[in-house]
Amino acid sequence: MDKSSTAVGTPGELHRGLGVFDAVVIGLGSMIGAGIFAALAPAARSAGSGLLIGLALAAVVAYCNATSSARLAARYPASGGTYVYGRERLGDFWGYLAGWSFVVGKTASCAAMALTVGSYVWPGQAHAVAVAAVVALTAVNYAGVQKSALLTRAVVAVVLAVLAAVVVATLTSGAAAAARLDIGSDAAAGGVLQAAGLLFFAFAGYARIATLGEEVRDPARTIPRAIPLALGITLVVYAAVSVAVLTVLGPAGLARAAAPLSDAVRAAGAAWLAPVVRAGAAVAALGSLLALILGVSRTTLAMARDRHLPHVLAAVHPRFKVPHRAELLVGAVVAVLAATVDVRGAIGFSSFGVLAYYAIANASAWTLTPAEGRPGRLVPALGLTGCLALAFALPPSSIVTGAGVLAFGAAVHGIRRVVAARNP
Repeated sequence: MDKSSTAVGTPGELHRGLGVFDAVVIGLGSMIGAGIFAALAPAARSAGSGLLIGLALAAVVAYCNATSSARLAARYPASGGTYVYGRERLGDFWGYLAGWSFVVGKTASCAAMALTVGSYVWPGQAHAVAVAAVVALTAVNYAGVQKSALLTRAVVAVVLAVLAAVVVATLTSGAAAAARLDIGSDAAAGGVLQAAGLLFFAFAGYARIATLGEEVRDPARTIPRAIPLALGITLVVYAAVSVAVLTVLGPAGLARAAAPLSDAVRAAGAAWLAPVVRAGAAVAALGSLLALILGVSRTTLAMARDRHLPHVLAAVHPRFKVPHRAELLVGAVVAVLAATVDVRGAIGFSSFGVLAYYAIANASAWTLTPAEGRPGRLVPALGLTGCLALAFALPPSSIVTGAGVLAFGAAVHGIRRVVAARNP
């Protein structure tokens, strides 16, 4: 039997309502989010003027991951993304480990995005605003993926407009005209790799397109088109913003900046634009949070279907055709985290988990045959190598925490298998 059928023919299937445009927009809403407003400064601290080289390295790895994911998603158009691919191509354990990496890492990312919204909208009440944002967006997702796609269109339009204003204001200013950018002149190789690992966090949103595979029309055609389009647009936007900010602030100034884009427009003599940038950052974080909750809930659904998580979470709402119990649980967990902890330092941990997730995706794509749409062997090989290299170039605390969480997940899987064997 064709393996792809095992992933789709399960009870309670979701509604296929997303075309290429909506799929691209959801990918953009995930990638062009709060990362571009916040991740440039820590990356500059690691790489100096080698920031742009780090951005290029992150983009190459992301392209390989996107290509592998697109081919696999067309073959297995079901909710769950690499959880499904790893299970079908490498075995149950590797699928489980991919799903575990994604759910745990991205749940922390959801809380980080919620707190980013709070810090921009009302710094003195960041936790309260974060919880309110989680509750509101969980309600939007509950009402159906089409509602989420419509809201994401508005978010992407606003954020792209703000970023375009930043680029124009900075590159046409006198500060930019007087600046000289020496790309990579003060960068060490280790710092560039670490910056690439941190910046990879911002590119990881295209996974949302694959994890929504069961809600995409004609997935064999739509997903392979939507993922490269979303990634290409994001790379162009990120490169333009990075060049603009670097030319005004310089590597040292960017590394010191608390709010790089706001500082850049002030340095360019466009202080009037700073409040607009703050509003854009809040909207961007909302867009990222919306897409993250979508992706985590769909992977939770897929794992619950296979009983790696409580099977009650596999329910699909009869009217809205969404995994409503999974969405409510994810929303509740994220709301608790956003109310009680500061998870902004989770970017490194989340990057480690996401890189592990894509390493499994590339290994899965390697096993495809030409008849199944396998990409050139160089693509998954380079993607797998790149994921491992960037993961272990992250700050040591991120590596230790990430490896510990993966080991815990593997132990849980092993215990479950032992218990199941003793109680058939």
